[in-house]
Amino acid sequence: MSKISRKGIIIAGGTGTRLHPSTIATSKQLMPIYDKPMIYYPLSVLMEAGIREIMIITTPLEQINFKRLLGDGSKWGVSFTYGIQNAPRGIAEALIIAEDFLNGEHCVLILGDNLFYGDPFSSGLEEVMSTGEGANIFGYRVNDPSRYGVVDFDKSGRVLSIEEKPVAPKSSYAITGLYFYDGNASKYAHTIKPSGRHELEITSLNQIYLSNGLLRVKILRGGVTWLDTGTHKSLFEAAQFVSVLQSRQGIRICCPEVIAYKNNWITKSDVMVLARDLEKSGYGDYLMKVCDS
Repeated sequence: MSKISRKGIIIAGGTGTRLHPSTIATSKQLMPIYDKPMIYYPLSVLMEAGIREIMIITTPLEQINFKRLLGDGSKWGVSFTYGIQNAPRGIAEALIIAEDFLNGEHCVLILGDNLFYGDPFSSGLEEVMSTGEGANIFGYRVNDPSRYGVVDFDKSGRVLSIEEKPVAPKSSYAITGLYFYDGNASKYAHTIKPSGRHELEITSLNQIYLSNGLLRVKILRGGVTWLDTGTHKSLFEAAQFVSVLQSRQGIRICCPEVIAYKNNWITKSDVMVLARDLEKSGYGDYLMKVCDS
């Protein structure tokens, strides 16, 4: 089954209040998770999925800093477009902000503070990238589902219900911050009414697809790690995870330069140029090793 062309959206806005005072003067998605900025991790998901046209949605104040870090994407063989969310009015608003950018095409929406890692996850991306009509979400088993949006589903992966932070969860599977939508997502987002939090909730958008019988769930099982890095504790745990994994395996995960090189979007010479600017941190040394392998 062939992949369906999709554009990507990374939501890197919000006020980061759960990380105050650390995020009073900067966006949380610019903070490091061990050896690289937080936004590199969701960006790597889109790049691994083969997505090269990506909109990055930021606050008005922080956009210049994201542009300084990421540029236009050409150094990695991709194209970045920047959008602004003026206030934290909900995840689903991203589909309205990105409406012209998407131009009715399929898309993948990912939260800027989510980290995914594991070979089974990469293979799951391949499968979901081939689905057409409707929406796909990812479920991950957690010990405390009441803290999350929870998905209940049948054996075929058809979603039966989704609930936001339920008191009595119908399953132990949280909905992660990764969403695959068909070309109707922006149109549906316009119909959503603000919640009691005055936000356009992503759950409301997913419920529209559910009511149309077009919402499916892909369960992330053993061998896959999903971390929401929006709190001090989870940020620390994510840094520990990356540090231990990279130290044990002798690799660096979620490096846009490496993904672009392996996807043949940039050449070995391109990687070597990028590596020279990063050599003092050790990151550049790793890129040189990738070129020599």
